[in-house]
Amino acid sequence: MASNTPLSSAQILVVDDEPDLRTLYELTLLREGYRVEAAENLAQALQHLSERRFDVVITDMRLPDGLGMELIQHIKAQQRRERCVVITAYGSAENAVESLKAGAFDYLTKPVDLKQFRAVIASAVQEPTAQAAKTGRTVSPPSGAGDNATRPASGDAALQRLVGESGSMRLVKERIVKVARSMAPVLITGESGTGKELVASAIHANSHRCAGAWVAVNCSAIPESLLEAEFFGTKKGAYTGATQDRDGFFQAASGGTLFLDEIGDLPLAMQSKLLRAIQERCIRPIGSPHEEPVDVRIISATHKDLAAEVLAGRFRQDLYYRLNVIEIVIPPLRERQEDLPALCDALLRRIAHESGIPVPTLHPKVLDQLSRDPLPGNVRELENLLHRAVALSDEDDLQIELSERQPLPPEPSEISTGPAPLDDEQVTIPSDLQGHLDGQERDILIQALRETGFNRTAAAARLGISLRQMRYRIARLNIDTPQSNEASDEPI
Repeated sequence: MASNTPLSSAQILVVDDEPDLRTLYELTLLREGYRVEAAENLAQALQHLSERRFDVVITDMRLPDGLGMELIQHIKAQQRRERCVVITAYGSAENAVESLKAGAFDYLTKPVDLKQFRAVIASAVQEPTAQAAKTGRTVSPPSGAGDNATRPASGDAALQRLVGESGSMRLVKERIVKVARSMAPVLITGESGTGKELVASAIHANSHRCAGAWVAVNCSAIPESLLEAEFFGTKKGAYTGATQDRDGFFQAASGGTLFLDEIGDLPLAMQSKLLRAIQERCIRPIGSPHEEPVDVRIISATHKDLAAEVLAGRFRQDLYYRLNVIEIVIPPLRERQEDLPALCDALLRRIAHESGIPVPTLHPKVLDQLSRDPLPGNVRELENLLHRAVALSDEDDLQIELSERQPLPPEPSEISTGPAPLDDEQVTIPSDLQGHLDGQERDILIQALRETGFNRTAAAARLGISLRQMRYRIARLNIDTPQSNEASDEPI
């Protein structure tokens, strides 16, 4: 659809074998000003497609003479412009994921919420340029760490920030442009420092949601006790101190993109709640008796091997398949060393601009030196090295001492968890091991309670356990606590 075409002239094909539902969809769309054609089976839908062009095709997954998936495949094979919205039965998560992988723009789950229905169709009929021109808005900068440059206002500018023309980077950029066209969830994988957030923001900037909100979340930086409130929001009076309604990440990203960085660090309990929010497009703020529909696109990123995390039982398999509809793998810097000169030039120009100094020169010998170093921290480490070189250099020619770099700490998986070697000094073995351990635990709990004024919520947080676990231990170990501080505990 051309960018100057009025939305009311958008042409939509509705395919559903149930007359009542088909009529409901038609009336809803006609009230929005769209032009609508209808088909009750696959054969009629293909006939309509052979006669004319549409902007959007809405199809039920199961039809009397075939599957809605066949329409998606037909449109893709013919390289047609129609965006497909698939309607699946309640709980058919596999069908939704399959349709997105096949090229569907988005999906809806029966029973269809008409408000959500209108929002999805409105997104489907708008091209990025049309929406940007209509709203006049630019993309907001992310809140996550590691990307403090100004957010570009256009998709091309966002792609230009991904410096490098190596074969692997060209593939990454081509994939960004392709996946930006749909609502399919994207999982970005790559080592730390490779630029996963830049790739995510480029997807957003090139999508039909480019004028909407961009909310970047570092999942590993949020305390476990606050995750649900941060993601789903809270209602006034939900707990002590909640004096007003507060939006969570999903509400803040409404109509735009929610970027979940380091998704592999989410605890299992939160993974199940996130899965439901993604599947059902609904959330329930803390303290609310009702669910609220949400309209966000999910992009996630991790430096971990999520498939291995699934096998180890640390990541839910169903959430992994839901997030990994489309995967973009960012190569480490050592595998695209031909991009090193362009990266150094771009980084030095930015550093010089921020510092208000002329752009320094990087000697070819230094480039050669850098190319022979593995740079395990990737682009982030390269930027840090150049920052330090600029700060310490007295001349225009920069010199980088790679040997002065601090070694990276080992990954948690590399730290030995086996038994410690025995010392010559023997440990005294208690005659009652459980009683000995209970005594130690009791002393630790009493000390934590005293240091927090016997506030059990604060003491539990300090020990890294839940309030329920704290209460259980206090009762089991028969610890006396002042009754006057009972009201200060958070509800569970």
